[in-house]
Amino acid sequence: MSSQNASSGYAGDISVSEAWKLLEGDPKAQLVDVRTVPEWNYVGQPDLASIGREVHRVEWQSFPAMNINPEFVAATAAAVSRAGAASDTPLLFMCRSGVRSRAAAIAMTQAGFAHAYNIAGGFEGDLDDERHRGRRNGWKSAGLPWRQT
Repeated sequence: MSSQNASSGYAGDISVSEAWKLLEGDPKAQLVDVRTVPEWNYVGQPDLASIGREVHRVEWQSFPAMNINPEFVAATAAAVSRAGAASDTPLLFMCRSGVRSRAAAIAMTQAGFAHAYNIAGGFEGDLDDERHRGRRNGWKSAGLPWRQT
């Protein structure tokens, strides 16, 4: 896993496979999906049922205006605290491709969570040569559990 450095402002980027291993191995580690409600509903979402866990869903930006959610830090802190997380618990942030989740990890680090990671590649990953997501990298491409609602 990447380590935190002063220039990044958060614990660092981890791959989807590193995220899965951390979630499997550390019962306190928490996955926070920061995408929008339409993305959760229409694109799909990670499924942690096989390891007896739930994904926290807190929008970083709210659809359709895509304004940053002013309640993000408070809502995320409350959700992970209810699940037993403390300020030293690994928090893993995921979005579509790893941009919004990086901003979320930085915000939660500033709020006092020392192990806030960005999942590089996100749920769908980067665009491929045909400009499609979900084929090159990311949670879905890695074959990790997910579901459609």
